[in-house]
Amino acid sequence: MRLHDVHLSLGAQLAADGIPLHYGDLAVEYHAALAHAVLMDRSHEARFMLTGDDRFTITHRMSTNDLLNMAEGEGRPTLFTNPNARILDRATVYHRGESALAIAEPGRGEALRLYLQRNIFFNDKARIEDVTTATRLFALHGRTVDNIIAHLFGGDVPAHGAETNVANAQVFIARRKPVSESQWIIVAPQENAGEVWQAIMAAGQEYGLRAAGSLTYNTLRIRAGRPAVGRELSSDYIPLEIGLWDEVSFHKGCYTGQEIIARMESRNRLARTIVTVRLEEFLQAPAEVKHEGRAVGTLTSSVTTPDGEHLGIAVVKVQVAQVGSQYNLGDTTATVTALAGVQPAQLMPEEN
Repeated sequence: MRLHDVHLSLGAQLAADGIPLHYGDLAVEYHAALAHAVLMDRSHEARFMLTGDDRFTITHRMSTNDLLNMAEGEGRPTLFTNPNARILDRATVYHRGESALAIAEPGRGEALRLYLQRNIFFNDKARIEDVTTATRLFALHGRTVDNIIAHLFGGDVPAHGAETNVANAQVFIARRKPVSESQWIIVAPQENAGEVWQAIMAAGQEYGLRAAGSLTYNTLRIRAGRPAVGRELSSDYIPLEIGLWDEVSFHKGCYTGQEIIARMESRNRLARTIVTVRLEEFLQAPAEVKHEGRAVGTLTSSVTTPDGEHLGIAVVKVQVAQVGSQYNLGDTTATVTALAGVQPAQLMPEEN
């Protein structure tokens, strides 16, 4: 059965790009993601295969993270920045033996492909192949997903990622930075995608697995303080300001924007940082954030969960980024619940 038909048979409402928005009950999806596990179609995240002797050095020299010492099957997120260290794009790069797999953020496939291609020079031994239409990308999120992965691998959970057979198709399964407990991706051939999806759902039945759509993903990522394209992943911010310290290597050679990022890290001082907030009432982002009458930042993302909680992500001045701090946003208020992402134990505000 075609994947499109599988989604419809489960009650999916599809977006224009064919990705499920939801499967009829957002509360069921959300609670399954928090308590058990959900399976999502994330095929709008473009996929590129890089081959040749320089398949890793290309992305390594262009981006923030160290991509040269990964184990086979391992993947690392990395960021592409401009000369002012502002974010252009983000991708996760996986070591697949004789090739590297790069997965773009939603809707950024063509922009990332062109950027990579422009930076492959005459003497570079690397080639980029867009495998987005030839494959589908699924993601497993939740507390019980490691049990499902063990089932798919016949009892053993790989340390990083590996290929295995699911529904008579060769698939690549690997870990990814989570937004809810644990996350794994599954890259399957397009022609077998429907059968692979059904096999994963069957394997996860005893572990409470449910299908979930992009609306649930957005709620999870805001709850977790995970930056998104067009919100926090934008040229308005540098990686350190949005809690992506773990996606930057401070021990590698030069890349565009490296000097600014290294200087901020060495001083351990930033003007802004990222927090998660709980809003008294829902407010559509973006919105100005004030503290004691002064503008201190921006509400960059917001959502109301199926449980009626109003959650958000804000990028604010470091001086007011403490758990429990209260902000004013128009006619409503917000309380900081956590520093988001990965940040130093103590971050000093930038000197004026």
